[in-house]
Amino acid sequence: MKALLIVDVQNDFCPGGALGAPGNDEVVPVINKIQDKFDVVVASKDWHPGNSVHFENWPVHCVANTKGAEFHPDLKTNKIDNIFLKGTGNKDDGYSAFEATSDNLTRYLKDKGVDELYVAGLTTDYCVKNTVLDAVKAFKTIVIEDGIRAVNANPGDGEKAINEMKQAGAKFIDSGKLN
Repeated sequence: MKALLIVDVQNDFCPGGALGAPGNDEVVPVINKIQDKFDVVVASKDWHPGNSVHFENWPVHCVANTKGAEFHPDLKTNKIDNIFLKGTGNKDDGYSAFEATSDNLTRYLKDKGVDELYVAGLTTDYCVKNTVLDAVKAFKTIVIEDGIRAVNANPGDGEKAINEMKQAGAKFIDSGKLN
């Protein structure tokens, strides 16, 4: 069975947000278009406390129960079966959806019979990369290449992340080629 994992498509990572990058909202129509192709759809959210040491490395973003932590308003959420909250502690964590503290993502997907995990969302060079690197340990992992965007804090970070995910065994596919 195949599942779609939507990583951190939150207001603070989209243009105008605390860590927004140009074009990050372009993943929304791609993700909306493909959700019906999956038996299971799950999503992750950064869900930081306001006083997290995570903010020593990053601007304050995705603070629990704020507008910045909400999903992008155009993202269709009615198909999402479960939301996994990460980065909930006062530490520098939460890059991977598999670090969620609200539920165990691996166990949830295995209990649903998932063996193929498709990943889309934000951002290629941080949360998508870390999620995919964890996913390949337990699932056949496929990244929706037109459904991810990078921050590129340093030039080329997105491309480096893609290469790292490929080297770890992740496959990449364009959303138009999904069955």
